[in-house]
Amino acid sequence: MRLPARRIATTALCAGLLIGLSGPAVMAADGESARERTHAVSQAPLPDLAELQSQVGGLVDLGGVLTPVTDLLNAVLKADNGQLAAADADQFAAAVKDALAKAEAADADADDTDADDTVNLPGTTTPAQPPAVTAPQAGNPVTLPAPVVAEDQTATASDLTATAYADLQKRIDALVKATTAGNAEQVSPAIDGVMTGISNVVAATLVANGMPAADLAGLPALPAAPEAA
Repeated sequence: MRLPARRIATTALCAGLLIGLSGPAVMAADGESARERTHAVSQAPLPDLAELQSQVGGLVDLGGVLTPVTDLLNAVLKADNGQLAAADADQFAAAVKDALAKAEAADADADDTDADDTVNLPGTTTPAQPPAVTAPQAGNPVTLPAPVVAEDQTATASDLTATAYADLQKRIDALVKATTAGNAEQVSPAIDGVMTGISNVVAATLVANGMPAADLAGLPALPAAPEAA
């Protein structure tokens, strides 16, 4: 049976209208779903977020310590014969002491947080430190090795940082004494001592915060961690 031409045209027109109306709605729905999926992915936290935040926080604390120390060093280097007025030297020394105290307090808070997040099963002990790491291979980042200690010792990476802070404070005190004693010959050795103390703080901070080892071509191999006694 043949359908009238008018009925065929009417049916085709209705189908076209339905497709025209539903097409944008379907496309809009698909677009909205894609945006929702993209938004959900963009809000997902990085798998190693806590470790990265710890590393960045360690660098922030390190910058807070080094700034007042370099302020003191610059003032001494610009002064005649490396001599400062007692009031000025005391002001610089107080700024360094305050910065070291804040950094040490921040490290203590971080240690408390890590301790709260760690659960040891009965009968288990703290795992041994990883072996020493040699020069990194290209494309395979490694982490600076933490110092290895004997089981009966309580030293940790954070203890090493605290020791470096205390050592730097002693060196700062020696520099302040030399720069106000009127003897220029004592200033240069005291500055060298402070520079060594800075190197100790930087190295201890990098190790304590698990910073990745440097992989720049030409750098010497990483020193081996000290063996347990």
